Amino acid sequence: MTFKVIEEGAPTRGRAFLTSFIRNFLPAAPLLLIVGFFFLFPIARLIYVSFLSNENTFTFSNFVTATQEPYRTGFINSIKIGLFSAAIAAFPGAIAAYFIETRGGSKLRRTIAVMSGVLANTGGIPLAFMFYAALGIQGQLTKILKFFGWDLYAGTFSLGSFLGLLIVYLYFQLPLMVIVFSPAIVSLRREWSEAARNLGANQFNYWIRIGIPLLFPSFIASFLLLFASGFSAYATANALTVGNLPLTPLQIGGLLDGNVSASQLNLGKALGVVMILISACAVIPYLAIQRRSARWQK
Repeated sequence: MTFKVIEEGAPTRGRAFLTSFIRNFLPAAPLLLIVGFFFLFPIARLIYVSFLSNENTFTFSNFVTATQEPYRTGFINSIKIGLFSAAIAAFPGAIAAYFIETRGGSKLRRTIAVMSGVLANTGGIPLAFMFYAALGIQGQLTKILKFFGWDLYAGTFSLGSFLGLLIVYLYFQLPLMVIVFSPAIVSLRREWSEAARNLGANQFNYWIRIGIPLLFPSFIASFLLLFASGFSAYATANALTVGNLPLTPLQIGGLLDGNVSASQLNLGKALGVVMILISACAVIPYLAIQRRSARWQK
């Protein structure tokens, strides 16, 4: 009798597993195939080729070269501009997101959301042209500032310098911070503020003991995402710097375009792998923090 129950239960478990697989994974199969073919496979191929010499033998020489000049300076500059742009944009972007979500009406929130989406995704040649027209040597804003006695180009400033590129990056980093931090503001429940007030806490105590601790993980996650965005930006920097500022994305682009010596055929792939590792150090904690915050706030 026991054997019969086991024998009948096995097909039942098999059918349940098959039903669960069809219901949960089959609808996502096209997306999984796209991710695997256009994301995972290229990364795996990139890692494999980065360890090959010109003779297709295993070597670490590509990574050794990647840690030397001028590529080391490229990594330092890319990390610095990612950190600085994220640090400058994070706090004002968080404040703007708070006032938009708590003090603005629904029409204002929709308008800001649309504008932030457009600004955060503006880059490359159009963004470079916009800033050349505004802050270039003959830009309109440059002429206005010069009329009032401030000549931007009296010193060493240029849009192709580190400072100039940092100013341009803030154009899309600030709205990006508003976009990614707004859900954290929305998740703050009014009941928590009312409960704190009923227990005798004033507004300052509420933010110190409840509001800021709740928002801090999302703030750090947003900061990490902004760092990854600034660290990996390519098109805008390529249009503005014209190669006079060493940045890793530009160096990789130059190597892949053929600007490489005969002994460095796979050097660009090695730089790409290191760049992926650095970006992963920001993106993976971002995803983990966001997932934990979303689970805690439910």
